[in-house]
Amino acid sequence: MKKSYDVIIVGAGVAGCFAALHLPPDRQILMITKEDITECDSYLAQGGICVLKDPSDYDAFFEDTMRAGHYENRKESVDCMIRSSKDVIEELMGYGVDFARNPDGTLEFTREAAHSTNRILHHEDITGEEITTHLQAAVKKLPNVEIHEHTRMVDLLTEKNRCDGIVLIDEDGKLQVVFASHILLATGGIGGIYENSTNYPSLTGDSLALCLKHDIKLEHLNYVQIHPTTFYSEKKERRFLVSESVRGEGAVLRDKNGERFTDELLPRDLLSAEILKQMAK
Repeated sequence: MKKSYDVIIVGAGVAGCFAALHLPPDRQILMITKEDITECDSYLAQGGICVLKDPSDYDAFFEDTMRAGHYENRKESVDCMIRSSKDVIEELMGYGVDFARNPDGTLEFTREAAHSTNRILHHEDITGEEITTHLQAAVKKLPNVEIHEHTRMVDLLTEKNRCDGIVLIDEDGKLQVVFASHILLATGGIGGIYENSTNYPSLTGDSLALCLKHDIKLEHLNYVQIHPTTFYSEKKERRFLVSESVRGEGAVLRDKNGERFTDELLPRDLLSAEILKQMAK
């Protein structure tokens, strides 16, 4: 590991890899991840990825997204996500991502919660693994990217509203200071700190904590997405997620009396609230 790079990317999931693939090839990039490169939550996504099928679906797609976010979404970001989605899908397929297809060869669209129509592409029930594996493989081929696993960021080097690098503990347990002109934090959320979670336990919000320490602006930290359905287990371990697409394809939720008690395609926060009401009875 060198002492200085043009860019440091902390995190090796979909966000970090996609960023690395879009940076200029003449930039020297260090990518670190605190566990094995496959132990990121991007691997765990099951259901699929939404895409604008055709221009006529734009308004409904936009409204579905805004409503699921209680209209607190940044409209510019929602617009960008929707309009760029088809290009992103085509780029992913260019890296070798194999989305499910109909018998006639066209892409197969399924449905998930909060969507008013089928606009979800998937690969079996391991869409996240399929996408992440191919993106990581593409990044590994880049001669300007150096990847270090089992390497943990422990601090940011900040001064006068500027970040000049990070402090890390490398794979040999040694403390190092590494400088860079640009730092990209792509470490995910805080799901791993919960006793019952579908996330890897390594997902502990390291970047968020360091941003708070250094007065770097964050927003909506109280918004933690709760996935409504997991496979029940009494063991204290990571929960196995039951994909939202199961409900999208017609599965129903029933209470202890076998009665259906809600609309299974409500947005995740609302559906989780309905499930909690049943648990409290």
